[in-house]
Amino acid sequence: MPGEWRRCNACKQPIEFGALYWVCSVSTCNRKRTGMVFCSDDCWGVHLPSANHREAWTVEKRAPGAAEVAAEQAAEKEGRPRRRFAASPGGAKAVSAAEILIVASRLKSWIRKTSGFNTSDDVLGPLSEIVRRVCQDAIRNAERAGRKTVLERDIPRS
Repeated sequence: MPGEWRRCNACKQPIEFGALYWVCSVSTCNRKRTGMVFCSDDCWGVHLPSANHREAWTVEKRAPGAAEVAAEQAAEKEGRPRRRFAASPGGAKAVSAAEILIVASRLKSWIRKTSGFNTSDDVLGPLSEIVRRVCQDAIRNAERAGRKTVLERDIPRS
């Protein structure tokens, strides 16, 4: 008996640990405080009339396992850094909340101003990874130059 991870926001049926579930593609439905999850595509459709989305679709994900959730709760009790679960169709993986290096509001504002596009919260992780790689290269360049300060000239040009 796997146990209940969360409940569907529409029908209130339980979503088991490790089970497939659906989320809305619109980032405001996926924020920490909102955290809307649905047990089926039909249940996701129930929230559309009140959500007033311009364009939306479902994203299939997999709930974390019971052991992952238990480890997360134990870490919180011990005061270790909080982690969030970035669920994906292949399963959930724990991602440290401190790993995001991009200021979401600034990025979203810039993209909206330059293109008129909206930006999903899901782009923050991959962009942070790119920034992290560029910074590692810059650190190595500064070390090769015998400095302990990363300068503009250490950043690789693309």
